[in-house]
Amino acid sequence: MRIIVLTIACFLFLQDSAFAQTEVKVYPTHWWTGMKNRKLQLMVYRSSGLTSTTFSAYSLNSDFKVIKTYRPANHHYLFLDIEIAANAKPGRKEIRIANMIRSEQVIIQYELKARNPENGKSRIRGISSEDLIYLIMPDRFSNGDPSNDRMAGLKDQSLNRNEIFDRHGGDLQGIENHLDYLQDLGVTALWLNPVLLNDMPQRTEHGYAATDHYTIEPRLGGAAAYHSLANALHKRGMKLIQDAVYNHVGIEHFLFRDLPDSTWFHFWPTYTNTTYKDQVLMDPYAAAIDKKKMSDGWFVPSMPDLNQHNPYVANFLIQHALWCTEKFGLDGWRIDTYAYNDLAFMNRCNKALLDEYPQLHIFGETWVHGIPNQSFFTQNIYQLPYKSNLPAVTDFQLNLYGIVPALNQPFGWTEGVNRLYLTATNDFVYKDPMKQVIFLDNHDLSRFLSVVGEDVQKLKIGLAWLLTFRGVPQLYYGTEVMMKNFANPDGLVRLDFPGGWAGDSANKFTSAGRTPSEDSLFNYTRTLAQFRKRSSAIKTGKLMQYVPEDGVYVYFRYDTKQTVMCIMNPNDKDMELATARFVERLKGFTRAKDVITGQTTSISDKMKIPAKTQLVLELKP
Repeated sequence: MRIIVLTIACFLFLQDSAFAQTEVKVYPTHWWTGMKNRKLQLMVYRSSGLTSTTFSAYSLNSDFKVIKTYRPANHHYLFLDIEIAANAKPGRKEIRIANMIRSEQVIIQYELKARNPENGKSRIRGISSEDLIYLIMPDRFSNGDPSNDRMAGLKDQSLNRNEIFDRHGGDLQGIENHLDYLQDLGVTALWLNPVLLNDMPQRTEHGYAATDHYTIEPRLGGAAAYHSLANALHKRGMKLIQDAVYNHVGIEHFLFRDLPDSTWFHFWPTYTNTTYKDQVLMDPYAAAIDKKKMSDGWFVPSMPDLNQHNPYVANFLIQHALWCTEKFGLDGWRIDTYAYNDLAFMNRCNKALLDEYPQLHIFGETWVHGIPNQSFFTQNIYQLPYKSNLPAVTDFQLNLYGIVPALNQPFGWTEGVNRLYLTATNDFVYKDPMKQVIFLDNHDLSRFLSVVGEDVQKLKIGLAWLLTFRGVPQLYYGTEVMMKNFANPDGLVRLDFPGGWAGDSANKFTSAGRTPSEDSLFNYTRTLAQFRKRSSAIKTGKLMQYVPEDGVYVYFRYDTKQTVMCIMNPNDKDMELATARFVERLKGFTRAKDVITGQTTSISDKMKIPAKTQLVLELKP
């Protein structure tokens, strides 16, 4: 019997002259001792074939037991269900697979690592309403390492900053180089668009078409750069959020190009796109075919839709999420296209992550229309057959039907700031509104400065609202230096941060490189964000809002230590505000300190509120 020894790293090679250069991969590439869930499913892959008609797999080490084996229709794959002993020690564990090709016995040396001693609450701290999230598309923020701009062997060799859909060369080192800037701005957490390998022929800049889950995109710097960034963030007390894409992969993913079997993806007689109609998932009158098209249709032709009903698909995705969290010390996950996933799978995945890491924060993208629709996908008060365990969502309702109409519509019964007020009144549907992630714009939406007609005063109101309202605020890169454009197409809202590349004509990372207007807006944002970091009332306090009158909207953030009064006046004229109706919150206070100007004034019976302004006032006795 020929014996071949394999050592697991990122991939394997059979060490035998007859089978030289035959690649074998094992997923997950390694695991850890001391995990709460000690069950593990290994996927072994060899492009030239793995199994004969009969085989067996076993381990002689008591730390590591093979419970079950499964061979799918495609004999390039073999699945091994493993149980790790509670007292297992770190090290390489032998797995023997007998009677494989040509009656060989293959010995796999699979590594169990010791968990990072800091992977408790001291390192993985989670994301909360105390944080300010900053969203970055890594390819478009800063090029810290030009040597990885192009990588030999990858299908996309584009590198042209003049083309919005080509790669531009930004990377993880570029982000790490500017952590001083971000921390000075008041940012406490980074959410990066996906960092996994996208070996696609084109449009690889966004990261949403993974082709290998266990490889960090080498054009971003690979795993070493990701480790370095995570460690640098944690040393500063900052946090890292990874973007998960469970719904689909890139069409060049090896699991699609070499299918384990035909049930790994949703296939249709002819190409079928999702309808994007989330309503059918909660519609009591919905037709089965409409539900199927919504959930099982492909997002776009280049992104095959994964079948999460397949237990091997589900295990592959869940184990990868756990692997990334442990390996890189992630503080949170943002889940792409949440509504298009199998929702029972998502509950299982969320539970697996939160069981292992209770402090982790998970929020899903729910670009839907209507508060019932959005709240359906997160923890809510409804008594329905489907009960979501997702802690939070990206709060599109407070964007589309909140701050945008508040600043773009004239005041009316349900228009203008009344629309923002009315949307917030429905927070009773959420189990915890403070966990929801609020925002002005992101990588899919038109930049907020353009949305409000390039009116900087309105942008300032938006920023003041973002940094004082309930929930977890998310700021999109460059908003603080007046980056603009409409998402038509989306590449226009994903342009390079000026100054992130050597030779840029202006460096917006520095005060000297910003125009006076840009510098003013940056300082305005920083002042509010830094105040927020010190404000218990805003970070964890309660919200009280008042019915808007004459187009003026007033709300308070407060706790036993502090009260902050926020007055939004998007009108084109100064307004006079009578304070008597706010006595419930003003009682005991005589003065108000303007957070932006630092000036303190007495609270009189009437206050003058300048046109197109939001005042943020810290109340004093």
